[in-house]
Amino acid sequence: MGAHINHIALACTTFFLVLTQWSSSWPVDDPTLGFLELPLNTSNLDIQRPYDLPLSERYSFVDGVHKLWVYFTDKPHSPESQTHARTEIRIRGYDYSSGVWQFEGYGYVPCGTANVTIMQVFGASPHATTLMLRVGSNGTLTYYRTVVLDPYIYDRWFRVNVIHDVYASHLKVYIDGVLKLEAPGRGGKFHYFKCGVYSQPDGSYYMESRWKGIKVLKKCD
Repeated sequence: MGAHINHIALACTTFFLVLTQWSSSWPVDDPTLGFLELPLNTSNLDIQRPYDLPLSERYSFVDGVHKLWVYFTDKPHSPESQTHARTEIRIRGYDYSSGVWQFEGYGYVPCGTANVTIMQVFGASPHATTLMLRVGSNGTLTYYRTVVLDPYIYDRWFRVNVIHDVYASHLKVYIDGVLKLEAPGRGGKFHYFKCGVYSQPDGSYYMESRWKGIKVLKKCD
């Protein structure tokens, strides 16, 4: 047993060193410069969860941290929905169809949560979303299922900044102040931000993410 634990500890240490080396060469920026933070309170946070469960069974807010969890076998957020299970914060009051908008938040995903979307820019055409940030089965953070933004996101707080320029049809994603992705928009007449856990078809049995410091910002004119 002791040898097994030492092997795990060595593997984790080795991976941490690789991760540090992978990320340290990227320049760090403040993506909020030139943006105005908009007022945000509990009335702007609509918690979508399995329709047959009380809020307290899939969401908590303690010491400034939103904890959202869901099981793969849970029902969708409404009886009419054909989507997979979710517990997400849907930001209301700031739906947008023009301008340059930004989401900022600090996320945390515990090891074992896999194949789940943790942040979305909703609204597109003909698709449903303009952006999805997804955690894979090996702890990677990806743009949809394609570009790897971070090779191992588990068990640590990380800062997420997503900028959406509607007119230019352009997105930027920063992780911990580092620009990791620029991508084209995907159309659509209106958009809004979401964060939490939204199971994908191959999602893990239990899925969880935590969020704090959530902000909505708009580019100063």
